[in-house]
Amino acid sequence: VAMLLMHRDATVTIVHSKTKDAKSVVSRADVVVAAVGRARMVKADWIKEGAAVIDVGINSVDDPEAKRGYRLVGDVDYDAAKEVAGKITPVPGGVGPMTIAMLLRNTLNACRRKIAEP
Repeated sequence: VAMLLMHRDATVTIVHSKTKDAKSVVSRADVVVAAVGRARMVKADWIKEGAAVIDVGINSVDDPEAKRGYRLVGDVDYDAAKEVAGKITPVPGGVGPMTIAMLLRNTLNACRRKIAEP
């Protein structure tokens, strides 16, 4: 994603779980793509007012009230962040369906290329 954005002349800053003061770095971003692999790591006070938040993470957390005993959440604290963000993707149901659609498209394209080989 970072490379795609840079090819469109976006200034990209990559923050990871070991970045010192990640909150201050993230809070300056107009677009946040969260893919850290930690449930609700990105808090609402990290998000700049009106920023677009794309939550790629998917984590299971214990939830005794859920039928399976757990529920899925993203890397962003969605309930709090939705009050600050201009736009935000939910987890589950946000980028997952698009990921699956693109995977299927790429698989179909690879199959077509293989069939067309001499």
